[in-house]
Amino acid sequence: MDKKCVFERLELHHANELFQLIDKSRESLSAWLTFPTYIHSVSDTITFIEKSLKRSEANNGYWSGIWYEGTLVGSIGLLYIDHTMRRTEMGYWLGKDYVGRGLMTNACKQLIRVAFDELNLQKIEIKVATMNSKSQAIPMKLGFTQEGIIRRDDWINNTFHDRILYGLLKDEWE
Repeated sequence: MDKKCVFERLELHHANELFQLIDKSRESLSAWLTFPTYIHSVSDTITFIEKSLKRSEANNGYWSGIWYEGTLVGSIGLLYIDHTMRRTEMGYWLGKDYVGRGLMTNACKQLIRVAFDELNLQKIEIKVATMNSKSQAIPMKLGFTQEGIIRRDDWINNTFHDRILYGLLKDEWE
């Protein structure tokens, strides 16, 4: 990741900045993700960050913020860590004003390195809505394999969404 773009685990002091970004991008995020419907205040982002910190303490995933030139532009994380199967699922999102700059692809590369090199995981999965071509482009650029479609995997805006399951094995990355 270049020096203009960094990511670090979300901490409680990021709560206001995170809320402002979500609130500003609520409409675009809500088209594909459920979490904006649960985030109505800074207090809600505090609760989210506290849950993420507990997950991190339990060595079961975490969320990081992505900062570009000092501004929080999105978030990326490991939704869980399955230590038995040595796999995880990666999730990500960007604020509406930061899409299309290659920021998320760079952040994903960095998190893939962490998952494979530091956590010694063997597989990373990404699930993307079948209609979300921008998010699909990321795993495709990074060499993930489309493994299938999970039908009715999410309920967003009173509509079921199918999701494409992408997978990347450690030996495919190396």
